[in-house]
Amino acid sequence: MDALRRPAGGIEREDQLDYTPYPGSVQLARRRAARLVGEWGHAGLAGDAAVIVSELACNALLFGCLPGRHFRVRLMLTALTLRIEVSDPRGERQPRPRKAADDEMFGRGLLIVEHLAARWGVTPRTVGKTVWAELDLR
Repeated sequence: MDALRRPAGGIEREDQLDYTPYPGSVQLARRRAARLVGEWGHAGLAGDAAVIVSELACNALLFGCLPGRHFRVRLMLTALTLRIEVSDPRGERQPRPRKAADDEMFGRGLLIVEHLAARWGVTPRTVGKTVWAELDLR
């Protein structure tokens, strides 16, 4: 995971929105991502983008949020990639993929992100962290 990685090429489209730390926000972020990716001309990636946003936003909600602090979802489209970023205020809680037991309901989110994305990583911030994933357009 390269903590300093930025999207390749210039940003052609970009969207970001802050969400309150409530479970319904994950669904709102997922739907918004799917809609925007489709509107940006990449309907074939909309489903994968929605799943990645959902998994990263859920992790932010469960492990990264603090009372009264939002999490942010940012989408960036370049000529080569769709980059998804989810930022939260808890920089000390770094995400790590793990193998969940068969009877566990949770614990597979980053494995799903790892499977769908071409790359993913974590970038520290002054306050908090950003977990990002990139989908290649070609």
